[in-house]
Amino acid sequence: MVKITFDKNGLRHEVEAREGDSVMRAAIENGVPGILGECGGNLACATCHVYLPDAWMERAGEISEMERELLDCALDVRPNSRLSCQIAVTSDLDGIVIGLPEKQV
Repeated sequence: MVKITFDKNGLRHEVEAREGDSVMRAAIENGVPGILGECGGNLACATCHVYLPDAWMERAGEISEMERELLDCALDVRPNSRLSCQIAVTSDLDGIVIGLPEKQV
């Protein structure tokens, strides 16, 4: 299992995620507030928007053009913004602290 911590304004939720699942799925299955995932991970909304630490961006994999376009619909987009449905849980992410925006779309 991979340990992932979600942080929203200092309120942290630590979860154990299965490799191969998406970061969004891990958040939803563990009741992390702030990740809506309204499209179920089908890359059709931006309700699973997160902020990755800069040092971890490469470990999360390449961002696709479609994901980049959907991020244009998200609130408070930053250079380290990603859609958590598009990030596969791998052992490379063990120990990551992922930031959550104030609001989702």
